[in-house]
Amino acid sequence: MDAHDQASELLPPAMGVSAAIRAGAHAAALAPALVLGASYVGFGSYVGSHGLGLDFALFNTFTAWALPGQLAATELYLAGSGLLAVALAVALANMRLAPMTVVMMPVVHVAGRAAWRSYAAAFFVAVTCWAMTMMTAPRLARADRLSWFIGCSLTLWSASLAGTAVGFYAAEYLPRPLTLALVFLNPLYFMLLFLQDLRDRARLYALVSGAALGVPFHLLTPEWGLLFAGLAGGTAAAALARRRRRIAG
Repeated sequence: MDAHDQASELLPPAMGVSAAIRAGAHAAALAPALVLGASYVGFGSYVGSHGLGLDFALFNTFTAWALPGQLAATELYLAGSGLLAVALAVALANMRLAPMTVVMMPVVHVAGRAAWRSYAAAFFVAVTCWAMTMMTAPRLARADRLSWFIGCSLTLWSASLAGTAVGFYAAEYLPRPLTLALVFLNPLYFMLLFLQDLRDRARLYALVSGAALGVPFHLLTPEWGLLFAGLAGGTAAAALARRRRRIAG
């Protein structure tokens, strides 16, 4: 019996699609949904305070569902930029989600199921639900993983839409510093979520390498420093983790 078979035997039996969706929704329904919803209160308030409509705010969250890209789209729209420029800015801001999707899909993929399910699920890959899924899915039966992710992401997506609407109507009552603080609440929560799973040495290496390289790269090129620090730090972390596995094996 190989290591893969032994690992499969240690997993719990499959819950079924409905139960797995409910489990994912339950995992997201408390702190994650509250934190993400609060972040989107900040976004909705930001949109409302600039005189844009609720339809713009909700459509933005409904289609983009990633705050950096949404803020970029809003700023460019307010500046009068064309549709192509807005679409390009959103694509660039959300490009970080592409490698996250590539990493997650093999974890949740179920052999034999229609590929369109995975393509549809890829739309819902966002920072919080990605982190939660990467920590939880390996402990679930493979047949349940994609359903768990769908339940988790739909709950967080719904909380984001609700937070956007609440923030839009509360715009006149929220001071601007609080609005901006709420927008940055979710990245802080993601960092805390990430810190819970530092038993994975590769993630620890990535965190330390990225933090160490962030300042020098920012001083070297403020516009591209974050991207270069992430690329260099992630590459270094992957190399260190591979070397450690080779030595241990």
